[in-house]
Parts: sequence; C-alpha cells; structure tokens
Amino acid sequence: MSFRIGGITVEGAPVMLAPMAGVTDLPFRIIARRMGSALSYTEMLSDMALTHGSRKSRAMLMLDPAEKPAVVQLAGSRPEVMADAAVMVEEAGACAVDINMGCPMQKITSNGEGAALMKDPERAERIIRAVRSAVKVPVTVKIRKGWDEHTENYLDFAVMCEEAGADALAIHARTRKQFYSGEADWDAIARLKERLSVTVIGNGDVRCAEDAVRMMERTGCDAVMIGQGALGYPWIFREAKSLIESGEQVPPPSLDELFGVAAEHLDAMISHFGEASACLKMRKHLSWYVKGLRQATDAKDRINTLCTGEEMHAFLGEYRSFLESRGDGTGGIRRIRLEGVRFRV
Repeated sequence: MSFRIGGITVEGAPVMLAPMAGVTDLPFRIIARRMGSALSYTEMLSDMALTHGSRKSRAMLMLDPAEKPAVVQLAGSRPEVMADAAVMVEEAGACAVDINMGCPMQKITSNGEGAALMKDPERAERIIRAVRSAVKVPVTVKIRKGWDEHTENYLDFAVMCEEAGADALAIHARTRKQFYSGEADWDAIARLKERLSVTVIGNGDVRCAEDAVRMMERTGCDAVMIGQGALGYPWIFREAKSLIESGEQVPPPSLDELFGVAAEHLDAMISHFGEASACLKMRKHLSWYVKGLRQATDAKDRINTLCTGEEMHAFLGEYRSFLESRGDGTGGIRRIRLEGVRFRV
C-alpha cells in the first residue's frame, strides 16, 4: 500500500504523525515511524530563526535515517525568507517542505504567520510560489477551515494553494477561533477532496484506529494525519495500519510493551537533549503514557516531581509493579478500568 505526494511515493498505510510544537521531536518521530506512521513531520520551524542561524532551529532540522521519509514544517510570512529556509530544508534531506498556514497560536498569528495567512491569501500565494520555485522536493501546505465561522474560506484558499504549486493539502477541520474545541468538521475534508486534484490529508478528531478508517471512508481523503490521538499512544499507528491494510484489529500493547517504550523514549530523549532538558520534556510524555491507567492522577502528580533519568526509570518500575500487583494489563492497557484504589509509591 502507498500514496503519492507530488513526485514521491510514500510506502505504507496512509496514516502519519501530525507536526506538533514541543511534541514531535526526533525521539518521538522515530518511535511513531517504527509503529507505522508513513511519514515523519518535524515540529514547526521558524523561517527567520533558521535562516539567521539559530542553534536551536538548526538542531530541530536534524533528521535521522530511522525516521525517513521526513517532512520539515516551516512557518513564516515573508516569501523570500521562506524560500531561503526551504532550500536549507531540502539540503537537510527532507522529502518535502510543509508550509504552516494553520497554527492557531497567538504568538504565531500575531506575526501574520500560521492561520493568519488564511486572512491574507495574496501573501500566502506569494509564499507558496516562492517556496515552489526554490526547491525540487514536493511542497505541501497545512491549513484550517478558516479564521472563524464567518470566514470559512478553505475551499477557495486550497484551490489557490494548488494553483500556486502545492503538491498536497492537509486540513485540520476546525477554524482558528475553535483552536481544538468542538468537533472537527469531516464534511469539510470531503468537500475539499472533491475540489482538488492533489493529495488531501485529513486531520482532526482521530483518537483511535477506527477513527482513521472512518475518516477515510467518510471523506475520501488520501491520507490521515493524527495528532493528539498519538500522545502517549504511538500504537495508534500500528493499529490503524492493520485496520486499513487488512481490516484486522491488532491487540493493544501489554504493560511490558507500554513501559518498555516509555523507558526507551526516556533514554532517547536524554541522549538527544541531555538529562536536565530531557526530563522536563518527558514529564508531559510520561503523563500521556499513563493516561487511562489505574490511579493515573496520582501517577501524574509524582511524574511532575521527577528531575533525573534515574528517578523516572525508578518510577516506571514502581508504577508497573503496582499495576501488575492489581492484575492490570492482562488484556492490553486500553482495557484497564479504574477502580477506587489509590496509587502511592
């Protein structure tokens, strides 16, 4: 099974990890790829920071063979700077350049970037044309339905993107005003698919493997991008891949696998960022890994006090032992039901 983005063929089931600031760093991207994500998307990189030599942005541009094919997402509002940044992305080995025109965060939109570009389609078009002219790899664009319910211009905007040279469009089927509230409008994805000839990637409210299949069946989209549904549960890609390719459900991860991957993730983060920074970043990841487990609230409280890799590994071992002592996890972690027993270690 495969799908195309411009001139490249992406092998595997058409499900992929969404770019998420502060989340889709290299260690997590590698785990998601191994679980079945067809593409690896970086966090959003600022074009200005990248072209001005920001050490942090240059580090975020680092790609690993284990995650490829990899797409780098850029954010900016100046066509010439975006073009220069896109050249750097291509030279780094990315298989495609993604232009962020959907980020709803105030610090991004206040600069005329992200979703703010949907209010300025002329500038957005100049950016896409500049990037398209600067690189040979495919160029993709990620958008929303519009700024708010009064300006849902995604259809005309997407047609403009295609005519300007975009090889694929990903749409988060909410407006900027909604951020992540309410329900994603999957019908908007279907309407977009009907209007475009390039690849359409659907995004929004895919919380389980079954949702990925339903989105493809309901909208006709070419691929599905998964964001929050993958937080603490990269197995969503393995499960979606199996359902799409064979119609078969795979068993959820066991406690052994859950805690093994969490420990692997922790070690990879320490290796990549250094212990102090990694442990701060891992607090949110570990909190996502334990979501839905017995006494997860107590576990999260404990996680937020941990400062070293040793402490985090010790916590994982103690929490796993606690769950095993209660007989949890025999049918997979997603089948565990909470009971009124407090977890203390």
